[in-house]
Amino acid sequence: MEYRRLTGKDLDGLWEMQLAYKAEIGEAEPSGPDRERLREAVDRDAIRFCGAWDGARLVGVCSVTLAFSTFLYAPSGIFEDFYIRPAYRHKGIARELVRFARQECGACTLTVGCADCDVPMYEALGFSIPLGRLLAFG
Repeated sequence: MEYRRLTGKDLDGLWEMQLAYKAEIGEAEPSGPDRERLREAVDRDAIRFCGAWDGARLVGVCSVTLAFSTFLYAPSGIFEDFYIRPAYRHKGIARELVRFARQECGACTLTVGCADCDVPMYEALGFSIPLGRLLAFG
């Protein structure tokens, strides 16, 4: 398995993973304009995607959006867009992808917001520091 940061040239594979992820969790399929906004965000480094590759095939993906933590006075990351193709699950790829993404993006910490049913999975991947409640505005 090869782990690397995705670039604009990886957009087709990334988009395929986005569609598979949305379908699996029952969300509406993103549109053509959504794809263009994603490409623009990747190009301007507003979001960083990391992937796990089995040869030429992208089999796992996650994103990190960087912020700055005044708790540690260093970059921190918001972890999202986590998806491993079903045939590749339970093989250690997820754990390695999280580790790689944190290191590759230069984040001292990663924070994830998730559904209650996903908490055990994220805890198993090393997300173990409770930070109260994560709320969104807008």
